[in-house]
Amino acid sequence: MPGHNKTVISEFLLLGLPIAFEHQHLFYTLFLAMYLTTVLGNLIIIILICLDSHLHTPLYLFLSNLSFTDLCFSSVTMPKLLLNMQSQVPLIPYAGCLTQVYFFLLFAALENFLLVAMAYDRYVAICFPLHYTRIMSPKLCLSLVLLSWVLTTLYAMLHTLLLTRLSFCENRVIPHFFCDLSALLKLACSDIRINELMIVIIGGIVVILPFLLIIVSYACIISSILKVPSTRGIHKLFSTCGSHLSVVSLFYGTIIGLYLGPSANDSILKDTIMSMMYTVVTPMLNPFIYSLRNRDMKKALKRVLRKKSLL
Repeated sequence: MPGHNKTVISEFLLLGLPIAFEHQHLFYTLFLAMYLTTVLGNLIIIILICLDSHLHTPLYLFLSNLSFTDLCFSSVTMPKLLLNMQSQVPLIPYAGCLTQVYFFLLFAALENFLLVAMAYDRYVAICFPLHYTRIMSPKLCLSLVLLSWVLTTLYAMLHTLLLTRLSFCENRVIPHFFCDLSALLKLACSDIRINELMIVIIGGIVVILPFLLIIVSYACIISSILKVPSTRGIHKLFSTCGSHLSVVSLFYGTIIGLYLGPSANDSILKDTIMSMMYTVVTPMLNPFIYSLRNRDMKKALKRVLRKKSLL
């Protein structure tokens, strides 16, 4: 492109949510309540797992990391969204935008890997119950968590560094409520083919591969239970895997709807709504799914409250 179309961008303008001005305060209150619920719910799960020794198991190690990830994932976008809803000019600095992209990709990818680790844990628990303790050793569990953090850190760093090499045009308006990677690429004046290629290749590894591994894990679980069909086996499936299946369905269902669903004329509105689902709604619902459907969590909460009342 001609050089006069390029400029040094110091900040971007976030278009935000398509909400009428008279409804801004109502939605601000709603989103603030949802964010505080997300933070409180996930903090409770993390604290319970830390305080109750009965929950010091592989599954709850993964769950505590998942709750921390959900808390951080929501915190990447929600505070800035709430701040911008109160601002007349919702600007974000260039460095702040890149930081938001980095942490958004980091925690989104980390959630993928943690859901895979939890699916593998359920697979071993149901298909190899007698060998569960030996297979899911503390060393393996910590290695899985550490590997997830390392891989997602490198993944987020790769895309962020690739963004820094781009020049941006005079149009600095991002039609979103946060610095979305694809939205930023549309504003670039530079050649973005390498960025798009990395999104396809690395994105397939980070999103599609974990999803397939989860499907394979549950296919093996269902196959193992069907070999000896019984009401007890079906109850065992839902009691041990129900919460995880609910979270997986919510997380991947939203992503599939966003990226693989039919495109429409109001694609910007659809993208915004679906993005709100997996950045705000899903992290808020996960603690309720795991606490309401999990007897261990309920018992742990009672034990902790009982201890506090005795002090």
